[in-house]
Amino acid sequence: MNPKLEVGGIDIEWREEDGLCLWAGAPVMTAWIESTMAGLLTTVQRMVGAERFELAMQQGGRDSIDGDWRMIASAPTFEEGFERLVRVAAAAGWGRWQLVSVDLAAREARVRVYNNWESLAQRALGVSWGASFVAGKLSGIFQRHFGVPTCWAEQTLFAAEGDAFDEFVVRPSDRSLEARLDALFQSDQVTKADLAVALERVRREVEERTQAERALREKLDLIAQQEEAIRALSTPIIEVWDGVLTLPLLGVVDTRRAAEMMERLLDAITHKGARIAIIDLTGVDTIDAETADHIGKLVRAAELVGVKCIITGIRPAVAQTMVEFGIDLTKIATLSTLREALRRCMRPSDLQMQKNS
Repeated sequence: MNPKLEVGGIDIEWREEDGLCLWAGAPVMTAWIESTMAGLLTTVQRMVGAERFELAMQQGGRDSIDGDWRMIASAPTFEEGFERLVRVAAAAGWGRWQLVSVDLAAREARVRVYNNWESLAQRALGVSWGASFVAGKLSGIFQRHFGVPTCWAEQTLFAAEGDAFDEFVVRPSDRSLEARLDALFQSDQVTKADLAVALERVRREVEERTQAERALREKLDLIAQQEEAIRALSTPIIEVWDGVLTLPLLGVVDTRRAAEMMERLLDAITHKGARIAIIDLTGVDTIDAETADHIGKLVRAAELVGVKCIITGIRPAVAQTMVEFGIDLTKIATLSTLREALRRCMRPSDLQMQKNS
């Protein structure tokens, strides 16, 4: 059963067998901030440079607010909608956001973020680039709230430098992020080319990871197929005569294997139209109470679908153990060998007499 819970008004579900965590039905990923995220940020920052990194992060944050804005816009007021977003952000590990002030007439807002993931990562690295992604989100949110073409979020306090929180002042701007990036590229064509090379390198790395993931999935599929083949070999069901199946038991019969045996036997009975099932215990040297119980359930399940069962090959030690456990075999046909059982199957009247005795 997949674990589920609700946090911050969001339904969360874990599908462990698929390796997925879903928030409101959408897949999410959990990453360690001080190692995984810090490593990712520093790799990209080194490739593209500090200024380009900041602008690109702001652009990414601004372009990711469609869902945030829908949540805000669904509330009666902006402040109530922002508070809903605050709860979701806190539940998702984006820190605790605080709307300090918003002046719609002056078109100015002040927001504080405690335990922002970008600042935690930078503090682990011993650097301070600024919380650009969150700044981009705030720019996009207040751009829509103020109804202006573009906004800029200026960071005034830095948790990565020891402040208690990150603080941002958001105001309209006469320069868009795209204009700032274009100006940066035009001022240094060599660096622009370097960025293109770096992005191509990232593309190749992503492609290589994709190929590695595909190869891993293929290996996992092969392992699953091999496991199924092993299960089939460990529980062989053989049609030894017209309407007669035999199930030789070998080794330990635990709960999982017993369930597989029952499923495979009932399926074979249905498809083969069997009337008799021979359960051969020749390969079972010892037996415990749990195994004996599983065998009894297997016999009862087969008989419920109209199949007569014969148990063969019970060793003396196994027979003694069954008696000690109180297993009643008086209503089940038991024969010493599989060969004798096959002979009896050719004489249904004899088998009936054995069952009724």
